[in-house]
Amino acid sequence: MAGDNPITPAGYSAMKARYDHLLGTARPEIVEIVSWAAGNGDRSENGDYLYGRKKMREIDRELAYLARRMKTARVIDPADQPNRGRVFFGATVTVVDEDDRKRVLTLVGDDEQEAGEGRIGWSSPLARALRGAEVGDVRMVKGPTGLREWEVLAVSYPENAGAAA
Repeated sequence: MAGDNPITPAGYSAMKARYDHLLGTARPEIVEIVSWAAGNGDRSENGDYLYGRKKMREIDRELAYLARRMKTARVIDPADQPNRGRVFFGATVTVVDEDDRKRVLTLVGDDEQEAGEGRIGWSSPLARALRGAEVGDVRMVKGPTGLREWEVLAVSYPENAGAAA
């Protein structure tokens, strides 16, 4: 998947909602503030104007970033995964390390990763090591504290809503 940007449907929806909010709400509010502040005279000492221009640049930068990411995004629904016994994109994996510390991780797109919530990015070292693994497999992962051994205890995917019919 080199050069690819896999993302779950929920992740894409969240990214699109953020883009729509910035474009439809946040940016017009800042434009209004900047326009009002520009009409107040000297712009070099006008805090509202200077802050507004800075904030508008930040919003425009984020909009451009989100537009690029959405353009390269490939939405993959983990519920459609036919091979549910192996770790692929969207899998929820229960792993244990050599210190018997158990973790439940879901492999998601890099734009939707949130390690504190157990969502790790598809291109993270641990996710790359787990790709294709099945229950019982042991994978070595090089991390900041050195080489760690992870054993796969369980692999699951969300149920396909259409299959329940």
